[in-house]
Amino acid sequence: MKLARRRFLYAAGSVAALPAVSRIARGQTYPARPVRIVVGFPPGGPTDIVARLIGQALSERLSQQFVIENRPGAGGNIATEAVVRAQPDGYTLLLVNAANAISATLYDSLNFNFLRDIAPIAGVVRVPNVMEVHPSVPARTVPEFIAYTKANPGKINMAGVNGTTLQLAGELFKMMAGVDMLHVPYKGAGPALTDLLGGRVQVLFDNLSSSIAYIRAGKLRALAVTTVTRSKALPEIPTVSEFVPGYEASAWQGIGAPKSTPPAIINKLNVEINAAFADPRFRARLSDLGGEALEGSPTDFGKLLADETEKWARVVKHSGAKAD
Repeated sequence: MKLARRRFLYAAGSVAALPAVSRIARGQTYPARPVRIVVGFPPGGPTDIVARLIGQALSERLSQQFVIENRPGAGGNIATEAVVRAQPDGYTLLLVNAANAISATLYDSLNFNFLRDIAPIAGVVRVPNVMEVHPSVPARTVPEFIAYTKANPGKINMAGVNGTTLQLAGELFKMMAGVDMLHVPYKGAGPALTDLLGGRVQVLFDNLSSSIAYIRAGKLRALAVTTVTRSKALPEIPTVSEFVPGYEASAWQGIGAPKSTPPAIINKLNVEINAAFADPRFRARLSDLGGEALEGSPTDFGKLLADETEKWARVVKHSGAKAD
């Protein structure tokens, strides 16, 4: 009887250990087939470019294809919901970006909870927005722009794209600087930039990677970058926070997965993404976008997501911003 009981306990213990062993095995053999990275914006934009850069780096490091799948619409929420509903096996990933943090408050009825339903894996890049004006605007510094705007309340048109940092970085500036500007919504960053270049709007808080060539050519005037530190791409341009203390806004991208994705897979992807930053070619591509590597653990990236969601919730509520 004692021998039989010992055999039963051993067998029961082996069964209990199977899930843990299985999770470890999945992490060791992953990826065994192509992996999708779902992007909530069209091909060719900054978010798509980052997805393709990190996808290529992971393909090279893990000897498996990482395929980009664009599912634009609803501020990235169509893509996010597709990933939330996917199998949590590591074969469907999300290119996470600032729009996810903004949408959590901007949209009244989403079919998911971003912070609860997406597991953070790793950050990839942080890119400053740049506060830029058409050359016809007489202001050459942030203090001059604030004074000019206060002298012309409601007459300054600020281009933006609803639910993105192009809008909310401007709304944060309005809130903290105490100025009144009229938000002119656009369907995308390209049309907004086109109208700024044509002088139909006066100011835009654009992604630096989209505008840097026009700034260097003198077609637009950069007043400041929106990150806490100056950009290496435009080191002579001050930060907004040098004149409006506490101001910070940036575009950032990273990788997430459906909740319940095995920790072994999440950790493996995190290690490989962070290892990619050691490649000078990869860092140079990020620098070409005006950005800097966003290194760290899954916990670090999760904290960024929580902090950004809380910050943009305050801005959305204060500004009264609405989804399209």
